Amino acid sequence: MVVEQRGPLSVVIPVYNEERRLGKTLARIGEYLSKQPYESEILVVDDGSADRTVAVAESAGLGGRLRVIRHEVNRGKGAAVRTGMAAGRGRFALFSDADLSTPIEEIENFWPRFDAGCDVVIGSRGLPESRIEVHQNIIRETMGRTFNRLVRLLVVPGIHDTQCGFKMFSRRAVEAVFPRCELDGWAFDVEALALAQRLGLRVAEVPVRWVNSPDTRVRAFRASTQMFFDLLRLRRRFNRDNSEL
Repeated sequence: MVVEQRGPLSVVIPVYNEERRLGKTLARIGEYLSKQPYESEILVVDDGSADRTVAVAESAGLGGRLRVIRHEVNRGKGAAVRTGMAAGRGRFALFSDADLSTPIEEIENFWPRFDAGCDVVIGSRGLPESRIEVHQNIIRETMGRTFNRLVRLLVVPGIHDTQCGFKMFSRRAVEAVFPRCELDGWAFDVEALALAQRLGLRVAEVPVRWVNSPDTRVRAFRASTQMFFDLLRLRRRFNRDNSEL
């Protein structure tokens, strides 16, 4: 794959009540994309925000590069990502958290994996080469490690970090995976990666730089409980009927 084939790129940002940090994030992503040799677009998917998130997005000054898609009610991050990935027009689609805990520049490390024939490339905080510049507190980190062990055991073998919010799919992978996704909550990443593996797509895990945002929207204990039960749902689903793939 030559540089000119690295695109067009769709960048999907799922948001919920992100008026405080979205403007800065969009400015940084827009500046980065403006310097790239490929075409690109940014899709902000507002998941029923009650604040000025939509107004901030619409005033970002990114012209025709930006599209804002709205959910009238809050449906969950998984639903927002599905909406954005389906609406993207790019040959590749990246979804990124609104806090840019993984800097947009880390995408540079993804292209060689697509060059080598991968269909899905995901950022990882769990590899020896990963660069964690600001850590979560010890409780969140412990819960995260425990959850990832359960994920590898029950649903997605071989992947060290399924929850880093920086993942990129070829359009072929988007069209194969996301119409089959059902989870709206925080475990949607696990479902997408499990489906990719079961569909025979090539998935690569790449170490990234990561900076924890103290203004996280994730409530650790509530989210962990939901994710645990979603893992059990996925385990039952895939054990019950792999013929759906």
